[in-house]
Amino acid sequence: MNSRIIGTGSYLPARIVPNSELEHSMETTDAWIRERTGIERRHYAAEGETTVDMAEQAARRAIEAAGIQPTDVDLIVFGTTTPDLVFPNAGAMLQARLGCRGGAAFSVEAACSSFLYALSVADKFVRAGEAKRALVVGAETLTRITDFSDRTTAILFADGAGAVLLEGSEEQGVISTHLHADGSYQNLLYCTGGISKGYEPGTGNRAFIRMAGREVFKIAVTMLGNVVDEVLAANHLQKSDIKWLVPHQANIRIIQAVARKLDMSMDNVIVTVQDHGNTSAASVPLALDRGVRDGRIKKGDLVLLEAFGGGLTWGAALVRM
Repeated sequence: MNSRIIGTGSYLPARIVPNSELEHSMETTDAWIRERTGIERRHYAAEGETTVDMAEQAARRAIEAAGIQPTDVDLIVFGTTTPDLVFPNAGAMLQARLGCRGGAAFSVEAACSSFLYALSVADKFVRAGEAKRALVVGAETLTRITDFSDRTTAILFADGAGAVLLEGSEEQGVISTHLHADGSYQNLLYCTGGISKGYEPGTGNRAFIRMAGREVFKIAVTMLGNVVDEVLAANHLQKSDIKWLVPHQANIRIIQAVARKLDMSMDNVIVTVQDHGNTSAASVPLALDRGVRDGRIKKGDLVLLEAFGGGLTWGAALVRM
């Protein structure tokens, strides 16, 4: 038994924030942001709009694209760093919204790699015959933990949601997943507060993203390059066998570096970072849905998904669409 993606969906909040708007609140320029990140605009969740709210929209679109009913879903794996509540978990909350009660529903937290971790877990449930149809979600409201006085991070992070529907199939689908972490680098990209540890003095019991940008960039390029080699070796493939690269939409320079590793033209890379910035767990499914819905990614195409995030965590998935 394989697990195959039979539907994709995504959602971005209505509020669009172009680089020019940030010029008025911090020392930066549109040209500076574009040159260093590739970002032109991003979406911010409305007041009161939550991670699960956005995930519901993306999930319903994925379910509709799959041609099934919400009640046909018997597993939800929800990747996020910014859940609505400590508990119940975001997966269970989404399950209640969709009305597919009874099956397992839980959250996975691996920062920007959360969707790939969630996809790997769901794939194994389906392969083992413990789920027939699994909803895999990546959704974030990163603006709730963004320090808008820190221009190095405030220009990057934004909100959104993406989802895929997996179904058991004799056809090839998710071919392999490759997950990694190295906690010794945790201080390079982290959030400053939490329930158990508490919050930093002077933050008003708020938690903020902190990042050592240059160091993270170097490690990301190296680790993502290594996991590309791992995927190719594990599946006895040549670089030219990969039809599409769907990367984590963090920074255009990292995306270009991974494409060079694959000797791949940027014409075969799904790039959406310019439109929504770094949405962490949401960015890979957002980009995948874009590529599917605009007709670039077609049934039978061999697609490589990859991501890198705080923890540090990273991973890749090879998928036959």
